[in-house]
Amino acid sequence: MKGNDRLQSDNGYDHLDDSTKRQFKVHQRYEWFHILNDVMIATWFLIGSFFFFYESLVEAGTWLFVIGSAQMLIRPAIRIAHKLHVKDKLMNNSHFW
Repeated sequence: MKGNDRLQSDNGYDHLDDSTKRQFKVHQRYEWFHILNDVMIATWFLIGSFFFFYESLVEAGTWLFVIGSAQMLIRPAIRIAHKLHVKDKLMNNSHFW
């Protein structure tokens, strides 16, 4: 299979059965949730850090740190949701999303 053919065939995973493909897609979704959450956390802390250079923005910077810290709680929540989702689907032998 050539490179271009591979791109057109379900991301190169067409040799996998449907259940495995669904599991892989679910895993990919949770990976994207992790990445998006991490980028948002970094953004809050970076902007908050710059706000500390200006006296008038220190309070806003502090709030951005609080938001970033609170959002760090989302990280384990995503992991728990992922594990529960996979466990539930495996125990019920039902289809993934």
